[in-house]
Amino acid sequence: MPLHLTLTKRAGVTLAGALLAALAGCGAPPSGRADQELGTRGAATPSTSPAVKSPVQVPARPKAIKGLAGMPPVLDPKDVYAADRPGRLSPVVKDFPSRVYVPNTESNTVSVIDPETYKVIETIPVGIQPQHVVPSWDLKTLWVNNNRGHTLTPIDPKTGKAGDPVEVHDPYNLYFTPDGKYAVVMASLDRELVFRDPHTMKRVKSVPVSCYGVNHADFSLDGRYFIVSCEFSGELLKVDTAKMEVIGQQKLPFSGAMPQDVKLSPDGKTFYIADMMADGMWVLDGDKFTEPKLLPTGKGTHGLYVSRDSKEMYISNRGEGTISVFDFAKNKLTKKWKLPGGGSPDMGGVSADGEVLWLSGRYNSEVYAIDTRTGQQIARIRVGGGPHGLAVYPQPGRYSLGHTGVFR
Repeated sequence: MPLHLTLTKRAGVTLAGALLAALAGCGAPPSGRADQELGTRGAATPSTSPAVKSPVQVPARPKAIKGLAGMPPVLDPKDVYAADRPGRLSPVVKDFPSRVYVPNTESNTVSVIDPETYKVIETIPVGIQPQHVVPSWDLKTLWVNNNRGHTLTPIDPKTGKAGDPVEVHDPYNLYFTPDGKYAVVMASLDRELVFRDPHTMKRVKSVPVSCYGVNHADFSLDGRYFIVSCEFSGELLKVDTAKMEVIGQQKLPFSGAMPQDVKLSPDGKTFYIADMMADGMWVLDGDKFTEPKLLPTGKGTHGLYVSRDSKEMYISNRGEGTISVFDFAKNKLTKKWKLPGGGSPDMGGVSADGEVLWLSGRYNSEVYAIDTRTGQQIARIRVGGGPHGLAVYPQPGRYSLGHTGVFR
């Protein structure tokens, strides 16, 4: 909540060869044609000899996902985060220094933390009320969203140097369409979704919305639509990515609902929406866009972060200084970690190796580093005032969908 409202051809040949050998061992007659394709002969006659092995069982291929035109292909239809495994850094980012970039909304700065020493090594002046640090779709730039300054400050993650600010009105949050064609600015107070050129940030199309406080979002497995939270009116939007149009809208079934972060399940079937007033996360079927159900997690539920193995999701409960852990396979909460001495865990991300969860302490001018194996606090680091949407960078993934680091 803003402060102003407090697989190769060679491999295929190898597999084909293995299948031919297996079929020959099972009594199939000689081909007589070196170039005969698999599947053109009749079924092999099973051998009764116990010394002969059964044919190789070839697992059925998962059905390919027909994604948004221009979007990189889905690597694994059963895991949208398959590209996000530890160490799978894109060639684009592999030489970037590992840093944690913290936007301080009250100090108009970005604190830069070295995750090896857990110390602030630089403070970068930016525009007024920086809300989130957002990796670009092509992974080459970090954009600081200066909400009330109406600018975006680009940071080169290779050198750590800030460039000249770009004028963009009301940039509370920033996302990128899966095809890399557009940036999408969440203009919260302007009540617009603004589609822009992802490099120049020139406005392409503005989509007025009737809800208040467009805030966070995530895209479907096929990239054809995305779900947006509207925090001030307690609503959700469903937006057609290619058409750039709102195609669904609903009010959350909780009086005073204030939805925040949005995250897709690994299997792509469910969206989770954190709600800081309902003290839990909404569980939504995005395709059907029917009424979601609430899963209580803790007071002030705010940020949602998927583990590197796609098995768990870390949920920050800002109002009680805790992190809940949700198990996707078990479909339930399994752990809750409490920050020693309390705190206000808000937005953040997971380290490239998956071992540390980094979260900003919104109302405590600090950042928390938490061991994802034990839940123990590793470090508590002083930063500027009102730290918000920090970005851990670089991270594994082929491209960024925006926010503090949603990678595919």
